[in-house]
Amino acid sequence: MTTESTSAPNFIRNQVREEIEAGSVDTVVTRFPPEPNGFLHIGHAKSICLNFGIAEQFGGGCNLRFDDTNPAKEEQAYIDAIKADVEWLGFQWAGNVRYASDYFDQLYAWAQHLIREDKAYVDDLSAEEIREYRGTLTEPGRPSPYRDRPVAENLDLLERMRTGEFAEGGKVLRAKIDMASPNINLRDPVLYRIRHASHHQTGDKWKIYPSYDFAHGQSDAIEGVTHSLCTLEFEDHRPLYDWFLENLPVPSRPRQIEFARLNLNYTVTSKRKLKLLVDKGIVDGWDDPRMPTISGMRRRGYTASSIRKFCDMIGVTRAEGGMVDIAMLYHAIRSDLEDNAPRAMCVLKPLKVVLTNVAEDHDEVFEVPGHPARDDMGVRKLPLSREIWIDADDFMEEPPKKFFRLAPGKEVRLRNAYVIRCDEVVKNASGDIEELRCSVDFDTLGKNPEGRKVKGVIHWVSAAHAVPVEVRLYDNLFQVEAPDRDRDVDFLEHLNEQSLSVVQGYGEPSLAEIKPEDRFQFERVGYFCADRHAAAEGKRVFNRTVGLKDTWAKIQKKG
Repeated sequence: MTTESTSAPNFIRNQVREEIEAGSVDTVVTRFPPEPNGFLHIGHAKSICLNFGIAEQFGGGCNLRFDDTNPAKEEQAYIDAIKADVEWLGFQWAGNVRYASDYFDQLYAWAQHLIREDKAYVDDLSAEEIREYRGTLTEPGRPSPYRDRPVAENLDLLERMRTGEFAEGGKVLRAKIDMASPNINLRDPVLYRIRHASHHQTGDKWKIYPSYDFAHGQSDAIEGVTHSLCTLEFEDHRPLYDWFLENLPVPSRPRQIEFARLNLNYTVTSKRKLKLLVDKGIVDGWDDPRMPTISGMRRRGYTASSIRKFCDMIGVTRAEGGMVDIAMLYHAIRSDLEDNAPRAMCVLKPLKVVLTNVAEDHDEVFEVPGHPARDDMGVRKLPLSREIWIDADDFMEEPPKKFFRLAPGKEVRLRNAYVIRCDEVVKNASGDIEELRCSVDFDTLGKNPEGRKVKGVIHWVSAAHAVPVEVRLYDNLFQVEAPDRDRDVDFLEHLNEQSLSVVQGYGEPSLAEIKPEDRFQFERVGYFCADRHAAAEGKRVFNRTVGLKDTWAKIQKKG
C-alpha cells in the first residue's frame, strides 16, 4: 500500500518546487498560526509537520505565530503548552515567537486606509441583524443602512470604538465588498469587533480586536510568508484573503493553499468539545492520556517520531471527508516502541504461586537482555524466589482444550526461566483461589524438558523483589467511530465508560527507578509509559500506550 507523505512528494510540495524552479519564489517562508485558546491536537500535528517540513525541505523557515485576536478565550498557559508541543515534535520556528497582536497598530492603520478608500464602514447593526441582512446561499444580501456613512464619520467612530466609548456589540467595522456575491464571505465581512477584555500581550491598550480573516493574511504579508497552508474549510475564505492583499499596501503577497484536514475515528478534535471534556471533569485536563491532544498523546507514551510517522502515513491531499483509522496511529507508535522500548515484566492481576521445591533462601538471578535486538540496552536482572506472582489470566482451573497456560497438573514455562507444574490449588473459605502450589523442573533452564512438549510461556515477578506499581489501562474515549457526526445526539452520550481502568500490580526490579516518560514493553502485555506527573513525584505509575496486537498492519498485508 502506498501513501502520500508529508516528507514524500505531495501536491503542495510539487507546487512549491515548481515555483522555485520557475523563479517565482526565492526563499520559502511558511507559518504555523494556532489560536491560543486550547491545547494542540493530532490535527494540528499534521499541520505542524507539513508547514515546518515544507520550509525545512526547501531551505526556508517556518514562523510560529499565535492568532491572538480573541483575548476572552486565550490564556498564557495555552501559549506555553503550544510552544512546548512544537519543540517536542522536533521543530524549531524561525526567529522569535510571533503574535498577531504584534501587528495591531499596523492592522488598525490599514483599517483606516480601507475607510479612506471607501472600502470599509462602521455598522450599527447587531450581530443578529448582520446575519439577517447577509442573506443565504440562494438569496443575495441587503446593504446595511449604515453602509454609506461618510468617510470622516467612519474614521471618527472607529477611533471612538478603539478607545472604548461604545459597548460590546454596539458597533463593528465591516469591509465594503459585495452584498450580492455568491460567496457569503465577501458580503461585507466584519473586520473589527468591540471587546472590553484585557489582552495577554497588549494589556488594556485595545478595546477592539480584528477578525481572523482581517488579521491572518495581513500578518502573513508582514512576515513575508510565501505559502499560507491551511485546511479546506478556509477555501471559501481565499477570495477574501486575496481581496485584502489586493486592496491594502502590504509588503508581500502570500499564496494560500488548502489541504484536507485530518479526521480520525473514535475521536473528536473540536477545541470547543475538548474544552468541554476538560471543564466537566470527564478527563484529567488537556493532557489526559485519552485526549487526542499532543500533550495527552505524549503523556500516554507516544513518541514524537511516531506522531511524525503517522502524519507521513496519512499523507497530504485535497480529498476531504475521509476517515483515518485510529489503528493506523496505533501502528505508528507500536512499530516505534517495538524497536526502541526496553523490555520488562509486570504482573497486572497478581496471583501468588509458591514453588514448593524451591528453598526459602533460594537466591538465583537470571540475566536477560534489556531488548532482544538491541545490545546497547544492556541486560537486566531477574531474581527468582520461592514465591512469585503470575497473572491470574494465565491460570484456569478448568481450561478449554487449546489453553496453553497454567492449569492443574499442567506445565508452563516461566519466561526466561524454568518450566513449572501446577500441583495444588489453594482456596479460601469462600472458594476463591488464594495461591497455587507448583514445582520447578530445574533441568529445563534454556532447554526443553525431555520426553514432553511445553507450549505455554507466562511472565512472572519474584514476590520478594517485586516493585509495586499502579497501571492505568487506557482505551478509546468514545465507543463509536464518529462521536460527533449526528447533530441530534450529544457527543457525550457516546463516551466509553471503560476508557480507563486502574490496577495495582507488581513489576520486576528494573522498574524500581524510573524517570518521567520512560517507556517499556511489558512482555506479553503491551507498551507502557511512566506517567510524567506521577514519576516527577516519585510515584511508580504507568500508562498503557498501546497493546501488542497490530490489527492495522494485518489488514494492510491482506489488502
